[in-house]
Amino acid sequence: MKKYAIFAVTLILLVSAVSMFAMSAKDYVIVGTTDKVTSLDPAKAYEYFSDNILQNVMTGLVEYIPGTTKLVPALAKSWEISPDGLTYTFHLKSGLKFSNGDPINAQAFKFSIDRVIRLKQNPSFLLADVVKDVKVIDDLDFEIHLKYPFAPFINILAFTVSYPVDPKVYPADKVYNGLPVASGPYMITKLVRGQEVELRRNPNYYGKPAKTPIILLKIYRAANNLYMALLNGEVDVAYRTLLPQQFAQIENNPKFKVYVGKSPFIREVVFDVNVKPFDNPRVREAISYAINRKQISTEIFKSQVVPLYTLIPDGMWGHKNVMPKYDPQKAIEILKSLGYSKSNPLKISLWYTPSHYGSTESDLALTIKNNLEATGLVKCEVKYAEWATYIDYWTKGVMGMFLLGWYPDYFDPDDYMWPFLESKASPSMGSYYSNKTVDQLLLDARLLSDVPGRTALYSAVQDIMVKEAPYVPLFQGEQQVVAKPEVGGILMDPVQIFRYYLLYKK
Repeated sequence: MKKYAIFAVTLILLVSAVSMFAMSAKDYVIVGTTDKVTSLDPAKAYEYFSDNILQNVMTGLVEYIPGTTKLVPALAKSWEISPDGLTYTFHLKSGLKFSNGDPINAQAFKFSIDRVIRLKQNPSFLLADVVKDVKVIDDLDFEIHLKYPFAPFINILAFTVSYPVDPKVYPADKVYNGLPVASGPYMITKLVRGQEVELRRNPNYYGKPAKTPIILLKIYRAANNLYMALLNGEVDVAYRTLLPQQFAQIENNPKFKVYVGKSPFIREVVFDVNVKPFDNPRVREAISYAINRKQISTEIFKSQVVPLYTLIPDGMWGHKNVMPKYDPQKAIEILKSLGYSKSNPLKISLWYTPSHYGSTESDLALTIKNNLEATGLVKCEVKYAEWATYIDYWTKGVMGMFLLGWYPDYFDPDDYMWPFLESKASPSMGSYYSNKTVDQLLLDARLLSDVPGRTALYSAVQDIMVKEAPYVPLFQGEQQVVAKPEVGGILMDPVQIFRYYLLYKK
């Protein structure tokens, strides 16, 4: 047996060597990033990088046409919606397989949706709030029954939480920590946390094969490391996140090509409205007046972000700038009316996490602190915690005021209103904001299907935000990519899905 084992190992090494020699530079693209993987289980993944990897190795019933917000069938061949809007009947394409050869069928979709709701991880509310149950008709057909008609429901089915998983591999009652079983253009063949992720073409993918056989995602500790790797030619593409001044320098470097696109990514200050003194809307309102968003944009981000005065990003219908502009005198008036003075200042803490949102985060926190203390009536202590601890703190109410960011789960204003403001959803954001009028307006907007009617409802919600200010929107980001000139297929997608499967070398 030992003899055969030695022969087998020798054969594997020989094949690997032959493969390496056979590989040309066009067979792989190396993408550098400072992002980190958290979970690759669709039931748990709920931060940008993990979701973006899943969007390249898995797919759902529907998907966005690249470069647009238009949804088209993916694993679904077609579907019908009942007249009352409560039943969606899906018909799957035939012959669908996971990367391991197991079938993608109606049973897999029922298993996956039931599992997401049962596990109650962070993104589960997207389905649990609206899905009543799933009924299998046969291998290719199934029904999803809703608790109430929900206009953007199809959009949620394009997000990672709705992707099917293999019932033979993923446990029904706990999170899966292995490599994903793929249904999309790529499959993950290697994952070294904090170092690299290797993607290879999925031979069982139903759609067009990925442009390049192998994508290697190299993970760097900080922006400076990524910047040096780019200059040294170690990576073909740098995507998230260089420092603003580094990106500005690269823009003038003829050795690289830069890509800039509008992003639905937003940043905001979150208040836990159960924590004193942030339980007082007037305190939150004063802080909103005291923060200088234009200074944040120009001095920290070199005008590579845009000040934002509502939660719905610019470029999405329903967007309405409502939050107050920078007015320190107004902030001082409110603080004085609450009894604060130079001898009795408002004493608060502002939390941030140092690595999750790039290397500019400490500067952002310090600028806000200086804005607040410039009133002369606030003493602000800046504190920080690593991402895993940060999540734990906001779910346990440790942080009364902290920085957070948001990428869309689906391209609809509901995704920028419901998770932030609805009473049962806001705890997941660490806010715990609750207002019965807002809840009803948000529910009414879900029940309507016409855009003008929904726009009016979201307008009313945003007007309430002005006085209640459970969040202070700060700015809207932009997508930035740097690549060697020979790399093609880079797409600035409006939903900010970075599509590795379109990358290629010319």
